[in-house]
Amino acid sequence: MATELEELLGFLSSPSPPIKKAAVSIVRDYTGSEDGLRSLDKYSSVAVPSLSRLLAEKKEVSEPAAEALVNLSQNPDLAGEMVEMGMIKIIMDILYKQDCEITHLLVMLLVNLTQLDVGIESLLQNGDEKMRGLYIMKLVRSFCASSSDRKGDPFEHVASILVNISQKEAGRKLLLDPKRGLLKQIIRQFDSPSILRKKGVSGTIRNCCFEADDQLQNLLLISEFLWPALLLPVAGNKIYSEQDISKMPLELGSALSIERETVSDPAIRVQVLDAIYLLVLQEAGRRAFWSVNGPRILQIGYEDEENPQVMEAYERVGSLLIQEGGAN
Repeated sequence: MATELEELLGFLSSPSPPIKKAAVSIVRDYTGSEDGLRSLDKYSSVAVPSLSRLLAEKKEVSEPAAEALVNLSQNPDLAGEMVEMGMIKIIMDILYKQDCEITHLLVMLLVNLTQLDVGIESLLQNGDEKMRGLYIMKLVRSFCASSSDRKGDPFEHVASILVNISQKEAGRKLLLDPKRGLLKQIIRQFDSPSILRKKGVSGTIRNCCFEADDQLQNLLLISEFLWPALLLPVAGNKIYSEQDISKMPLELGSALSIERETVSDPAIRVQVLDAIYLLVLQEAGRRAFWSVNGPRILQIGYEDEENPQVMEAYERVGSLLIQEGGAN
């Protein structure tokens, strides 16, 4: 005999819109508590496909269905099940339909699924030579086109997806491919007022810099965008002297010659300093860093820094530069 919960899940497939709407709202509420999630876990083979079929319906049904899936996908086992059943393709197909009304929730679902290796592989489309990277290109384009001035900034959380995929070598190589130019587009989002976007961009750059030993040239190809994104957050708040500015490229010097807002989040400052460290580990990276007067910027920024973890990150880079100076 079917349990009450099994009956409820059965109503998700009801031909009656009011019954289906009521059922999906109750299931969504179930996923909002630990007990409810545990109960649904036993019936995930029914719940997940039933909810996924509702994502393409009108907002009154698709929204609670998406909210339920976001909650369920916080469980790694359930997230793995979703990836195995092709959830990423389902999400991407619906996300790029003209009338999609649940963009923010679908992006949040992708964030959760790409915390798993199988989710990253699926989003990168590694198994399909012709399609590889297409989903990421679409998401990056939407991320860069979607402004935080729009209500809710529906693609804002793509920032977290980019951090997730760049933790894997295949993701980093895709983002660093100069023919696609994805990292260059992403870096330009560092100017956004959104802390989530800034943090995602700095985390993605930091992850990509782990490829500096054999991808340095591709990183330096976009140096006019890369150095401002890495150095301005750790440049302190002083207005720089003409002498210092004269040794910098225009995109850095012009920003440092005026009053500016500092980056308040210490995690972002640590991430960009980690990225600088990975770049200056390479001889060509050190040369490029000196050529933009990077050591002087870090010296001035360090004087203003008060956070111990950020100071430690400055000191890591500084000790590397001092060793280099001693070697020369």
